[in-house]
This record gives sequence, structure tokens and C-alpha cells, in this order.
Amino acid sequence: MRVVLALTAVLLLAGAVPAAAAPAPETLCQVADKRLNELSGLASDGEHWYAINDGGTKVQVFVLDRKCQVKDVLTDPTDPYDVEDLARGKDGTLWLSDTGDNRAKRETVALLELKPAGGAAVVHRLTYPDGPHDTEALVLDQSGTPFLVTKDLLGTSKVYRPSGPLAAPGPTKLEQVGTLRVHSTDTPGGPVGSFGSALITGGATSADGKVIALRTYTDAYLYAAPDGDVAAALQREPVRIPLPNEKQGEAIAFEPDGTLLSASEGVGEPVRAIKNATALVTPQAPAPKPGGAATPQPAEPDSGGFPLVPAAAVAAVVVLGAWFLLARKRRRS
Repeated sequence: MRVVLALTAVLLLAGAVPAAAAPAPETLCQVADKRLNELSGLASDGEHWYAINDGGTKVQVFVLDRKCQVKDVLTDPTDPYDVEDLARGKDGTLWLSDTGDNRAKRETVALLELKPAGGAAVVHRLTYPDGPHDTEALVLDQSGTPFLVTKDLLGTSKVYRPSGPLAAPGPTKLEQVGTLRVHSTDTPGGPVGSFGSALITGGATSADGKVIALRTYTDAYLYAAPDGDVAAALQREPVRIPLPNEKQGEAIAFEPDGTLLSASEGVGEPVRAIKNATALVTPQAPAPKPGGAATPQPAEPDSGGFPLVPAAAVAAVVVLGAWFLLARKRRRS
């Protein structure tokens, strides 16, 4: 099997660091409000948490206190297709990632912008250069540039950013700037066992922009970004933090003090914290930039911590996992 690497770097995540090197997450409170039964995106301003549901028929951002109680709901009549993640800019702007596409049929995806001063949501439509993708992770750099990381059933996710300033409504073309190879881990949790530990479900950026976080259903991965370059950061070896026993973990965020937050879909599921998570990431020199389009390279055998299995068996697991995810998640046809 041959894999084409074009202006990208492949990262082998599983076993990046020993799981024992990361502290266990601490439960802060439980989200009991039935309106937040599909919590999939989270952000923090240091005083409040902002949370969104997966999907929905209008824009809703729930404002929570530190006891997981809903104190306010920011709403807009804009009807999104499938909101999956949430990010908060340095100026307080909330960005909703309307990028879910399990059936891979959307001609455009969108970012929804909510200004801190209020007003109507601004829709920024986006197009991929290579066809539809299902995307659940949004990351902002310090300039406010958004990066989208796809959720790939085969474990190889792509990283995109706008090729120019965002237009409203657009669309603005996206360009691919990276590739991530995600392998299964033995962290328990998620809706589909170890298969789910290889699927990217959320993203976040630390307050100073120097640490990038991506998560799967079962683990978080932290990347050093000493110069704030997201694309370069995602080429580095990450620190893996297990997030065990989350029912359907999709939300992740940083507190201003460097604490990492995680949350799951499901009423009564907890918001958990890993204190001083950013301190686990050692600053590194800038990663080397890819030098143009590479020639096709043979894929190297790699078990990712698990025995290699025949291709037919892998395909069967992928098909079953995809079917299970589609059956569990309510999406528009």
C-alpha cells in the first residue's frame, strides 16, 4: 500500500509518551441539564464555560458556571447543519464549527461567528479542495485563523485552513496543511471501543497559543507550538493524556491557567480537568517545514501498539464502526 504525502507530515500518535506520565483527570461537576444531552464542544474564559450540542436546528451556546449549571443561553435563529466543535477567540468571539458530515455529501461546511457584543451570527461558508470530509475538531491560532482537523474512519486525519480571509457568506476555499495518523490505544471508553480511540473528535488552543490539543473519544494529545504555528505544531510528537471511561468524549478546552477540560455527550456526564496540563508539554524548536510535494512513499509496517491484522479484518472493523457511529448519532439526511 502506498501513501502520498503532499506538503504534509505523518505523525504516529499511539505510544507517543507513556500514559503513566500524565495525571488522571479530576471530576469537577456533572452536566445534569437535559438541554445539553449531546455536549460536543467546550470553551472557557476563566470564569464561565461555553458549551454546544452536537447538531441542532438553531444556534445555541450554553453558558455554564463552575458547578455545571446553565446560567444563560446565547441563541440565534440561524439553522446549522451539524455543529461539532466550539472555540473562543482572544477577543471573546465564539466560533461554532458547523462541519459535521457523516455521510460525506456536503458541498460546503461553515464556521458560525458570534461576537461578544451580541448581534446576529455571521456565517462563513468553506469548501474543501478534495471533496467532503467529516470534521469535528476546530483549532484557532493566535491571529484567529481557524484550522479544521477531519475525523477519518481509517485513522489518517487531514488538517485544513482557509486559503485567504474568511468571506461572509463565502464560500472561502480551504487548503490542506497537514496530515495526522492516529492509532488505537487501550484507554477504555467511547461508543465503539478501541476503534473510537483513533478518531479525532475535538480540538483546543491554550490561552498563549503555545500548546495545541486534539482529542479522540478516549485520549487527548498535546502539541508544542512555541511560535504559535499550528501547522508546524501538529508535525511534532505529542504528549498523550488518557481520558478514560467517557461515554462519548468529544469536548475539550483549555482554561487560561493551562488546565485542560474534557467533557462527554450524555446527561449526567462530568466535566473533568487535568491541572497544569500545558506544563506537560516541553517547548521545542520549530519543526522542519515540508519541502514541497513528496514522491509516493511505501507505508511502513506499524502496529501502533496492537498486532498487525489482515487488511480484510481491518476493513470489517472500519465498516462496523462506521455503521455504529451513524446509528448512534442523529443527523439530517
